[in-house]
Amino acid sequence: MCHFAWQLIHDREATKDIVQDAFLAYWDNKDSIPDDPMAIKNFLYKLVKNSCLNKIRHDKVVDQHAKLSGNKEEEESQIVAKIIRAEVISEIHRILKTMPNGCQTVFRMGYFEGLTNVEIADKLQISVNTVKTQKQRGLKIVKQNLNSEFFILILGTLINI
Repeated sequence: MCHFAWQLIHDREATKDIVQDAFLAYWDNKDSIPDDPMAIKNFLYKLVKNSCLNKIRHDKVVDQHAKLSGNKEEEESQIVAKIIRAEVISEIHRILKTMPNGCQTVFRMGYFEGLTNVEIADKLQISVNTVKTQKQRGLKIVKQNLNSEFFILILGTLINI
């Protein structure tokens, strides 16, 4: 019986449990099963086969659930990350409105539009050093208006915009 079950499920411990359960089921139902050795074998083989098939089905369900749950956790973490990012961007826009116009323009072009310092300088017809200064000034304003933990979060978000 163990060899038969093992051929179906390839799990030694589960095989032992299934066969033991089959013999217990036979013992509990021996009064309703004919005393014929062939009937007993048929009963045991059928019970072991059905138990193995049930285990296979159960394992498939568990695997599918694990895959779906893993995706849900991943999706949930992505949603949380997007919410945090939206809040950070919203806070930066609020602070951006308090910056002087030149600083605000350079900050927006550099961090939100992703332009390089040279591209910003060319578009605004200012020096690269002025662009660098305005970006530093903008970061200083952002840093002054946020607590340190939130500032680190914002910097991480700005880098990944």
